[in-house]
Amino acid sequence: MERKDVKTEYKWNTCDIYGNDEEWEKAYEEISKEIDLSQYVNKLDDCKTILDCLKKQEKIGTTLSRLYLYAHMKHDEDTRVAKYTAYQSKAYSLHIKFGSELSFFEPELSSKDNKFLQSLIENPDFKDYDYYFKQLIKNKKYILSDKEEKIIAMSEEAVTGYKEVFSMIDNADLPLGSIESINGDKIALSHGVYGVLLHSKDRVLRERAFKKYYEAYISLANTITATYFGNVKKDVFFTKVRGYDSCLARALTSEDVDVCVYNNLLTAVNASLPDMHEYIKLRKEILGYDELHMYDIYAPLVNDADLNLEYEDAYQLVVDGLKPLGDEYKALLLKGKNEGWIDVCETIGKRSGAYSTGIYGLHPYILLNYQKTTHDVFTIAHEMGHSIHTYFSNKNQPEQKADYKIFVAEVASTVNEVLLLKHVLNTTQDKNLKKYLLSYYLDTIRTTLYRQTMFAEFEYVAHSLVEKGEPLTRDNLCEEYLKLNKKYYGNDIVHDEEISYEWSRIPHFYNSFYVYKYATGIISAISIVNKILKEGTTARDNYFKFLSSGGSDGPVELLKIAGVDLTNTDAFNEAMNEFKTTLETFKKEIKG
Repeated sequence: MERKDVKTEYKWNTCDIYGNDEEWEKAYEEISKEIDLSQYVNKLDDCKTILDCLKKQEKIGTTLSRLYLYAHMKHDEDTRVAKYTAYQSKAYSLHIKFGSELSFFEPELSSKDNKFLQSLIENPDFKDYDYYFKQLIKNKKYILSDKEEKIIAMSEEAVTGYKEVFSMIDNADLPLGSIESINGDKIALSHGVYGVLLHSKDRVLRERAFKKYYEAYISLANTITATYFGNVKKDVFFTKVRGYDSCLARALTSEDVDVCVYNNLLTAVNASLPDMHEYIKLRKEILGYDELHMYDIYAPLVNDADLNLEYEDAYQLVVDGLKPLGDEYKALLLKGKNEGWIDVCETIGKRSGAYSTGIYGLHPYILLNYQKTTHDVFTIAHEMGHSIHTYFSNKNQPEQKADYKIFVAEVASTVNEVLLLKHVLNTTQDKNLKKYLLSYYLDTIRTTLYRQTMFAEFEYVAHSLVEKGEPLTRDNLCEEYLKLNKKYYGNDIVHDEEISYEWSRIPHFYNSFYVYKYATGIISAISIVNKILKEGTTARDNYFKFLSSGGSDGPVELLKIAGVDLTNTDAFNEAMNEFKTTLETFKKEIKG
């Protein structure tokens, strides 16, 4: 289907950003002339000058964000259109230029004594910036001189290119080839096709896809090793330059998250690995295999129970499933559907997958590629969770505090998924569907919590090696990864040689210490959902206060508003217990 064939009500409305390309180009030309903060350099000596500089930063930043939002959304509508690829590049270059202009600001401010900075926090004119200045005081020891910060800002494009190198390997140069089906048909492999084949009922097809897919990565393993080693060395370099204790500490400090949260995650998940091993054992029994292999890990345990719904029906199911969140939330779900937030249909050239995006002063936007599958029904709930979180934050916070940290970005989306799943489980009379959804939930926790924590543990090991002065090699990376795979999945599965190379295909490893946030996100979401379902209005109101808090404080502190304290082990243990009880229920349903 071409985009022109899609009904208007199933397209997002980019005119709310810029009415047309001419408006975008005019805004681009105007802001290009304004990116100059030289008048403030070495002049941040009084409240008025500092406030004026902050206001100018915001004016420029808001326009740059709007430019980039329009460019990337138009690009994603049809990635074949070179014009919007160029728009994206131009907008990104302005962001880099602006970053360089800004490089003086924090070093100059951080050179002020704490008494002066504290006076700004207490000044009513700076009430929208109080959290920013608290963080500046807390982290000023990591801020370098004006000259050093400018060099770092200017070097960003040059030293952070490992992600782009891996992306080119992964998306352009990877020799994936094709496999042959039992019928003799040739199936060209791609990342998307591989994901589909791993979920196939056909075991021979899964095995062929698995071996062929990893064959491509193994053939480029030396190059990928060098790329990943370079990325980790880059992390270690910036860690040492700024004086952090470790790469982990630098990554978590940037989001105001205590290292104890990371440690709590690893401790809780490692303690509950016997339950994961029990699940693997059950999977082997249900599938009836003498040997369970890694390519069997996504094979369906319950067949012919997919939610096969048209988009309108799927959306209504989401609305029904999120009823515990109340009338205001329902109204926002309908508002998003009816007022041009969502781009629904898969079309030729459109970016694959799904996401939610937006900027301050505008409603959020959602990209979907809806198909009639259970996964895509839950994707609607997931992306609306992101968008309504953004909506609440923007509505209730000033621009300076509206942007919530990535650490909490997956909480609202996962709350919606868990609520929807529990709704369908509690209302369906279809026993097969119930078994399917229990299996779906187990795999959601396995992939989002256990697997991402395994990834996080691998990142920690890899960075620790380089911090100690040891190189990363193909052999030691594979060895460390295989150890973790055996620890997490246990003895009831064959740890195929290929799986030791799984680290080489994970794009998120080039955004270091990111993946653990998926795990803490689902842990937080499970706790919040259970509170809402047990406590009702009080828990819901506290959750809305959290959604409305934006980035007004550290993300761990803000989660406490919703009753989730990740500095202790309660929420972690609750999530582990959720997996265990779901597994027990699934066993009874399967055997009953």
